[in-house]
Amino acid sequence: MKRIIQACTMTVAAAAIAGTLLAAATAAQAEKIRIALSEPPSDELAHIFVALDRAKKMGLEYEWTAFADEELAIQAILSGQMDIGFGTPYSVMQRSKAPVRIIFQMSKLKFFPVTSKKYSKLEDLNGEPIMLHSRGGGTDSIANVIEDRVGIKFGKRSYVPGSSNRVAALMAGQTDATIVDLSNKNKLMKLQGDKFNVLPMFEVDASDEALFANLDWMKKNSEAVSIFVNALVSVYRDMHKDPTMVKRETDPNGPIGQLPKEVLDGLDGFFAEAVAGGLYDPNGGGMKAAKADLEWYSKAGQLQGDPASLNPNDFWYFEPLNKATQ
Repeated sequence: MKRIIQACTMTVAAAAIAGTLLAAATAAQAEKIRIALSEPPSDELAHIFVALDRAKKMGLEYEWTAFADEELAIQAILSGQMDIGFGTPYSVMQRSKAPVRIIFQMSKLKFFPVTSKKYSKLEDLNGEPIMLHSRGGGTDSIANVIEDRVGIKFGKRSYVPGSSNRVAALMAGQTDATIVDLSNKNKLMKLQGDKFNVLPMFEVDASDEALFANLDWMKKNSEAVSIFVNALVSVYRDMHKDPTMVKRETDPNGPIGQLPKEVLDGLDGFFAEAVAGGLYDPNGGGMKAAKADLEWYSKAGQLQGDPASLNPNDFWYFEPLNKATQ
């Protein structure tokens, strides 16, 4: 199994901080948790590392490993090699006998159809080729739901990983239609907004990235899980009040602080756009996200059965988040 590994173990004595973390401050030091990232550290994960830094001050011990893709991270959780992963493993949760559950929505599926001037609305893409991230991935799911809701059928689907790579293909004339994330959509329109269209898209509350783990492990390590979820909630709420807090609290010696200067200089703009664009739920998603996920991933073909008949508790473990948001 090929992995990109950049791991470090961090241990710090418990120290009290304000707000939602205060209750966790009196708890005994937690067990070390092993976190499986689905990609190397990037600007999109800066707020997560801020949350980890806050959790560290509460006595949480952790180590992280960056896997080459989401599938490898999911398999690491199923095998017990890692404890907590990032992704949306709905089809795996339904198929697997392992009691894997989601506990926090990290980001919503805020992706945008961008095209050449040939098209001005989603209906124009009926029968037209489209470039997506990966077969069975998030953009593939979005394309499926667009077909279902709009009543169209895309033509040939080609796959190029990475929103920035698909934007480059669009600008080079290698495709006339693709689906990209918020950051790259904004970059494209700033660079060549006169040459491309962002097609009107319906609102989506479903999860793009979520935090998940084995339910048995979470119950055995409830203190560690509680500290981490409380830290996430505190960061997400603070981020909605002031997106610049992410850059201010980023450890210059940590994995995000070691990224190129141009990436760090763009953190304020990135998180301001992300918060304004509705990428994050300040309360971690919860039941609202779970219901949206079941509907979305059923229509996307990654869950079997009528969404109304699916039980959110079979896919989410709500207790840590409910306590953190009380």
